[in-house]
Amino acid sequence: MRPIIPLLLALLLIGCRTPVIPTQSVLPTVALPPSPLATPTLMPQAFSGQRAYAHVLRQVAFGPRPPGSSALRLTGDTIKAALEQVGWAVEEQTFTYRETPIRNLIARKGTGPVVILGAHYDTRRQADRDQAHPTAPVPGANDGASGVAVLLELARTLDMSRVPYQVWLAFFDAEDQGGLDGWEWIVGSSYMAEHLTVQPEFVVIVDMVGDADQQLYLEQNSAPQVRDRIWAVAAGLGYGAYFINRPGYSLLDDHTPFLRRGLRAVDIIDFDYPYWHTTADTADKVSPASLERVGRTLKAFLEQPSPMGSP
Repeated sequence: MRPIIPLLLALLLIGCRTPVIPTQSVLPTVALPPSPLATPTLMPQAFSGQRAYAHVLRQVAFGPRPPGSSALRLTGDTIKAALEQVGWAVEEQTFTYRETPIRNLIARKGTGPVVILGAHYDTRRQADRDQAHPTAPVPGANDGASGVAVLLELARTLDMSRVPYQVWLAFFDAEDQGGLDGWEWIVGSSYMAEHLTVQPEFVVIVDMVGDADQQLYLEQNSAPQVRDRIWAVAAGLGYGAYFINRPGYSLLDDHTPFLRRGLRAVDIIDFDYPYWHTTADTADKVSPASLERVGRTLKAFLEQPSPMGSP
C-alpha cells in the first residue's frame, strides 16, 4: 500500500523501469505450526484471535514470500488447502507479470449478490524503509500475513446460513513490490478487478490489521456507505477505541482498482504501523486480540440480515 496526498501524486510513484525478475528461493526445512484448520466442523464458530494468529505464524515460518518465490508458492498452496478443508470452492487466477508467474486465489461460498473480501499474501522483496538493512527481505508478519489470517479464520467461522450474499475471499499476489526495479503496486488486485465478470455489492480489503497498538482510522478513499457501516458494527461490539471514527490516510491499496471501476470498496488498515517495510515486521509485533477484533467485526457485519441497512 502507498499513501496518496493527493491520490494523483502517489500514482506517479508507480515506476516503469527495466525489471529485475525475482529469483526462485530455495526453502530450508522448517518446523511449521500445526494448521489451525486441522479439524473441520459444520457448526457455527466464534472467530478466534489465537487461531488467526496461528495462521500468521504458519506463513512467517515459510520465510519471505515475494512474487515468483517457492515460499510464496507454498504459502498459496497452504491457503488453498485450508479453504477447501472448510468447504470453500477455490479458483486459481494465474497470469505473468514482468516474466514472473503471478497467482491470485479466489474462494467462493454461499448464494446471492456477490461481495468480496480481500488481502494480499506476498511480502516485499526489499525492506527499503529499514535504514540498517534496506536490501533484506521483509518477513511480512503484519504486512501480508495478518490480512490473510483474518480471512482464513473467517472462512472457518462465517455462518453462511445467516449471510445474505455469495462471499468471495480473494488472496492477491504481487501487491507489495511497487517502486522496486520497475514493479507497480497492486498488480494482483488490478488483474482481478479488470477481469471481473460480476458486479459485487462491495469490496472490503484487510491489510496490516494485526499491530498490537491497533489504530484503524477511516481510510479516506474508501466508499463511505460501506466503511461507516463497518465502523458502526465495530463500535457496537465495544471496539470503538480501535476502529477510530476519525479521518485517516488516503491510500493506494488493493481497494483502489475496484474504486476505479466505480465499485464500493473499503480499506481496513492500520497505516501507523512503525515496522512497515522493515525487517522488524515480525510475528511478535502481531496481537491475537487485534486480529480478533477485526475478524469479529467483519463476521458480525456480514451475518446481519441486511449488512448495509440498520444495525
